[in-house]
Amino acid sequence: MKIRPLHDRVIVKRLEEDRTSPGGIVIPDTAAEKPIRGKDRRGRQSRILENGQVRPCDVKVGDKILFGKFSGTEVKVEGEELVVMREEDVMAVIESK
Repeated sequence: MKIRPLHDRVIVKRLEEDRTSPGGIVIPDTAAEKPIRGKDRRGRQSRILENGQVRPCDVKVGDKILFGKFSGTEVKVEGEELVVMREEDVMAVIESK
């Protein structure tokens, strides 16, 4: 199935967090928080502003991003858990060295 976000939304796959603390303690699934990092799976090419101008989206497909803990809507597509959120809910793009 192909999924295409509308308007200024992006589709994000959460990245798994480490399950061990800095001290070496293994954190069980029940105590672990939801990851706030993800990878853009499918984003929009541009966004239409209120004044009618078209602005390209800042988030590109494949970008690793940071977003709020409760941002977006979680959906399950063909067994894969994804988050659909507005581009404005993305706080930062993680750039590799």
